[in-house]
Amino acid sequence: MTNNKNFNIYINEKSLIITDAIPADANNYQLIDANGFEFDRFYNALAQNPISLFYITTDDAKSVFKLIKKNIRIIEAAGGLVKNEKGKYLFIKRLGKWDLPKGKLELNEKKKDAAVREVEEECGIKIKKLGNKLLKTYHVYEIKGKMVLKISHWYAMEAKANQKLIPQTEEGITEVKWFAKNDFNIIRSNTYANILDVVNF
Repeated sequence: MTNNKNFNIYINEKSLIITDAIPADANNYQLIDANGFEFDRFYNALAQNPISLFYITTDDAKSVFKLIKKNIRIIEAAGGLVKNEKGKYLFIKRLGKWDLPKGKLELNEKKKDAAVREVEEECGIKIKKLGNKLLKTYHVYEIKGKMVLKISHWYAMEAKANQKLIPQTEEGITEVKWFAKNDFNIIRSNTYANILDVVNF
């Protein structure tokens, strides 16, 4: 088999995973044939399908993912998993759920610059250090009835703990808070699947 990468595309509360092998512990899933796969048809049928986990198995996940990207509008976003010197991590509350600060790239903006800018804007803090890129997450949703794929680029960051946290209310953020790893169960019980990928990275 070729060197492969998994792509986990979140669609509301459902997941489409493109991979070379289905995990042994996977259950309650539906296998989708890569040959002739059309993402828009799959997406339109999801609401009537009670299954929430779907796999496409292929030796070339990258090519299948490229075909999906070809026929959908792409939005690039960037954000951060911010740690302070006390070992706590920064989260925001938006639309009633715990989330991580992130936002869309501006024209010609570098991903890492956008990540820092969005964290600082949404939380009212200054980032002390930008660390490594952690991962990318993929999320499909609709804007004005049209499908879009948001590709979010996540970076590790460091900030001082004694800064005043100011939620960017015009972005729908109602709270900004530091959480210890021991308290991540609070996050996990009320967040999005793609955020769990970042938290569990």
